[in-house]
Amino acid sequence: MENLISLVNKIQRACTALGDYGEESALPTLWDSLPAIAVVGGQSSGKSSVLESIVGKDFLPRGSGIVTRRPLVLQLHKVDENREWAEFMHIPRKKFTDFAAVRKEIADETDRETGRSKQISSVPIHLSIYSPNVVNLTLVDLPGLTKVAVEGQPDSIVQDIENMVRSFIEKPNCIILAISPANQDLATSDAIKISREVDPKGERTFGVLTKIDLMDKGTDAVDILDGRAYKLQFPWVGVVNRSQADINKNVDMIAARRREREFWSNSPEYKHLAHRMGSEFLAKMLSKHLESVIKSRIPGLQSLINKTIIELETELNRLGKPIATDAGGKLYMIVEICRGFDQIFKEHLDGIRPGGDKVYNVFDNQLPAALKRLQFDKQLSMENVRKLITEADGYQPHLIAPEQGYRRLIESCLTSIRGPAEAAVDAVHAILKDLVRKSINETMELRQYPTLRVEVNNAACEALERMREESKKATLQLVDMECGYLTVEFFRKLPQDVEKGGNPTTSIFDRYNDSYLRRIGSTVLSYVNMVCAMLRNSIPKSVVYCQVREAKRTLLDHFLTELGAKEAKQLGSLLDEDPAIMQRRQNLGKRLELYRNAQAEIDAVAWSK
Repeated sequence: MENLISLVNKIQRACTALGDYGEESALPTLWDSLPAIAVVGGQSSGKSSVLESIVGKDFLPRGSGIVTRRPLVLQLHKVDENREWAEFMHIPRKKFTDFAAVRKEIADETDRETGRSKQISSVPIHLSIYSPNVVNLTLVDLPGLTKVAVEGQPDSIVQDIENMVRSFIEKPNCIILAISPANQDLATSDAIKISREVDPKGERTFGVLTKIDLMDKGTDAVDILDGRAYKLQFPWVGVVNRSQADINKNVDMIAARRREREFWSNSPEYKHLAHRMGSEFLAKMLSKHLESVIKSRIPGLQSLINKTIIELETELNRLGKPIATDAGGKLYMIVEICRGFDQIFKEHLDGIRPGGDKVYNVFDNQLPAALKRLQFDKQLSMENVRKLITEADGYQPHLIAPEQGYRRLIESCLTSIRGPAEAAVDAVHAILKDLVRKSINETMELRQYPTLRVEVNNAACEALERMREESKKATLQLVDMECGYLTVEFFRKLPQDVEKGGNPTTSIFDRYNDSYLRRIGSTVLSYVNMVCAMLRNSIPKSVVYCQVREAKRTLLDHFLTELGAKEAKQLGSLLDEDPAIMQRRQNLGKRLELYRNAQAEIDAVAWSK
């Protein structure tokens, strides 16, 4: 069982070392989940004397006004050695054998945190005392409750102390040790009042009655100690501390404990209660109770720790890795982030993530619909056919077939295909840009670094723009090639016209009848439709080759090449993480370390059993 108190001691020390004091923050707190005994009392209640009686040493600062201005986590360790020493967590590996020096260090460490302004702080001081004369126990000594501020303190100090005490004792894992003087009306006890506010049923409160030997003659505390008045769930414990005269005479604790035992056994009123009174009984009772509470809380504590570790790891993964300090590390980090972005972009195109199907939609629906909407009827109207045929003949009418007229008609139709071809290139470009935007948003690491995010976006969009220009050039060349060289086989398969176009003696404008012109228009339309069908298949190939395939292969190549020439300072400017995120990651890392240490400590105790 002693291992359990030692376990909590270790976790409490780790909490303080890693900044977990149980205060309200955006981080999960382990401190609040650890069972602890908080010592509460007014300034003149004898709180310090009770603690010194339990320890058996003079070690607490004394004086007028508010002496305890920071929580003191007092961890007692029973040892077999015949010597006593103390250790502070903030001065590791230094052993104090002079307890007057311990008192001075408590005062000095308080001033280091709060200054000499008599302010208070919730940052605890950890003190471990090793002695053969103590039981294994951990107590948290809180600042004494007061009703008035002393000189040099703000008026709010009364409320500040009460708020600090309340923040400790209102937690369900806190055991309250309420110290009240017997020579004052218990109804006005600061400790009992605040304890009942947070623990109205008294399920977590132990009442300690001090200064019983100083009560007025004819009065006693038997009703309280017997549980007939101010009843709590646990029996009240009475203690008799050293008087101020004893302290001034340096009466040692061994003698004081002997006199306390004699007081209980020799007093007629309290003789029947002597077996459960005194500071020695109080320490043993608290140690046993703390052990049982810790034992009951261990399963829930393990579950909480495991759950919180998963939550902390998840958030740390979301925030990403910390920034490297050297140029090589920064370059590697940027390249890895870019690779991650590039992989996500490829997954969109390959169908692993949504979006790539929109490219196919351009080829399967948008391009064919645009080709169908082309108004070839306008170019092949009777008037336009006659006009182009006659203009192409010039002063020398054609002899067999109006070849130049055919060429001009076909060229005028095929030129209009450039519009849908360019539109297909632009549509795929817009889709690729949108996929870049989505990929950047889905690359978690880029959320950390706004400047790198902008630079990657700009580099990707510039690369896509270059690819669009190349694609547009190659795609329009396909159309131009169809204009520049006609498929002769198509025309050779056409039936030959034996008639040469009418009587050559008549006017050139009367040479072609409507039937002949319609046949020419129909032939041109058939040829243009054949070319459209071929371009409907070849334009997507050109677009995919010049844009989609190239984007998958070389989207950030130019950016990464330039990156290799940058210096450490320039690389650092790309990794300009939000300071709030950096601080959050650092805090989460410390808290994760705390929970993992706690997990290891608890597992070690569990396995040892």
